[in-house]
Amino acid sequence: MMTREHAGKFAMTDFYFESAGMILTLITVGKMLEARSKGRTTDALKSLMKLAPKTATVIRNGQEVTVPIEQVQKGNIFVVRPGENIPVDGVIIEGTSAINEAALTGESIPVDKAPGDSVSAATVNQSGFIKCELSQIIKMVSDAAATKAPVAKIADKVCGVFVPAVIAIAVIVVIGWLVAGKSFGVALSYGIAVLVISCPCALGLATPVAIMVGNGMGAKNGILFKTASSLEQTGKINIAALDKTGTITSGEPQVTDIIPGEHSSKEELISFAYSLEAKSEHPLAKAIVNYAKANNIPSFDVKNFQALPGNGLSALLSDDEIELTGGSLKFINDKFNIDEKFITQAQELASSGKTPLLFVEGKKLLGIIAVADVIKPDSSQAIHELQELGIRVVMLTGDNERTAKAIGSQAGVDEVIAGVMPDGKESVIRELQAKGKVAMVGDGINDAPALTRADIGIAIGAGTDIAIDAADVVLMKSDLLDVPAAVRLSRATLRNIHQNLFWAFIYNVIGIPLAAGLYGLKLDPMFGAAAMSLSSFCVVTNALRLNLFNIFGNGRGK
Repeated sequence: MMTREHAGKFAMTDFYFESAGMILTLITVGKMLEARSKGRTTDALKSLMKLAPKTATVIRNGQEVTVPIEQVQKGNIFVVRPGENIPVDGVIIEGTSAINEAALTGESIPVDKAPGDSVSAATVNQSGFIKCELSQIIKMVSDAAATKAPVAKIADKVCGVFVPAVIAIAVIVVIGWLVAGKSFGVALSYGIAVLVISCPCALGLATPVAIMVGNGMGAKNGILFKTASSLEQTGKINIAALDKTGTITSGEPQVTDIIPGEHSSKEELISFAYSLEAKSEHPLAKAIVNYAKANNIPSFDVKNFQALPGNGLSALLSDDEIELTGGSLKFINDKFNIDEKFITQAQELASSGKTPLLFVEGKKLLGIIAVADVIKPDSSQAIHELQELGIRVVMLTGDNERTAKAIGSQAGVDEVIAGVMPDGKESVIRELQAKGKVAMVGDGINDAPALTRADIGIAIGAGTDIAIDAADVVLMKSDLLDVPAAVRLSRATLRNIHQNLFWAFIYNVIGIPLAAGLYGLKLDPMFGAAAMSLSSFCVVTNALRLNLFNIFGNGRGK
């Protein structure tokens, strides 16, 4: 009969209820941390997608009904009132309007639309009631947490081999100790210890938790990675191709230089130019009008306004019938024979990437106003940061080579490719891919083919349905500094994954021989369970460290 002492000893040595409880408890803690990190990611993604229109007003059975975007079907008729965002792509079938397409083209001047014209999601109806027929359903960006990065697939394959391999090792350990003369109970204890300590949870958690935390970090900072693969691959690029207009530059012309004539003042020049250009809808005219309004410069009443052939404008001052004329250097010089000094100044402005506009009152030269699509305040810094990350920066533009090189020099890019039409950007990306892994950064529907062709397509701003669909990464704040930030975050996430996989493998390399008794020690399975659970806990905790990573570098925050 077994004594109470023997029974107690047997129970303590050969039954491991504590191990089972500890396994469940610590794995539950790991799952809780994993769930919390995934929850943060999902919440951030949901909050970002709220920026896009969620409903549309459609006509059903003769009545206007507001429905979620998901319920809008091709062929439905939807209405848009003045001031409302256009929820989906469509074609106008009734009404006229002026549509602000700045989010699509970078051009802030409203575009007149009439029946038969197309309208795009994310643009704004500024005037007029219109009815449209849906031509495309918005495809929302899917949660990147639901996809697998390439490195995760490697871990999955390892886990698929790992489990049967460990079972085989455990069987070999039991047989080995039996051959060595140990009792079946002792041999079985070693085999159980091998199985307990080698649970592949740490390997399974190493990649997905880091991906979810990294994606959540990006989302909280306005950087939306559409897939886990895009999060991983963004950090591997070595060439960044940047579209000029709307990406490096603001996309909206501004006054850069004001040079009064010999017998005019700066305020007089602006005032007369404002009076003339206020009648024009040209983007360059709007730059002068905006400058005059911002500086509270008055205008004069004019009449008989007309746009003249050869890039010029003219009108008569209402009070004294004196003619005001404005236009390009060639147009004004051909008509008035300008002094050589001002011709040289205008040519120098043109050489620096600016557009010189000359203005004349009667026959008196009022002066020159230069207008240009200026570089965004942070563009040069963003380009410099990309270069510090070892990335070659190339600027793509449809401008002539002289203007393009002037802008490229100011921005500090490594290479300028000028004269590229929208349909030619895709072939340029193809050529760049022969030199390395390429990211294309652009903002409009014309960039979609290039965004798709590139290894990583990065869209500046929410854009339209087709822009979002084409890009792998969407920078919700339209800030070029977010491009190097996305690269840093990608590299930090991949580094974190490698750390997790390293420690998971090292843990098993050390733990399995220890559990098998190869070091001359007998490991209690209860401690093996604790070590196994602790490894999963450490992997998840290491992944959560990404929440402390400053993706903007150099101590900068946003």
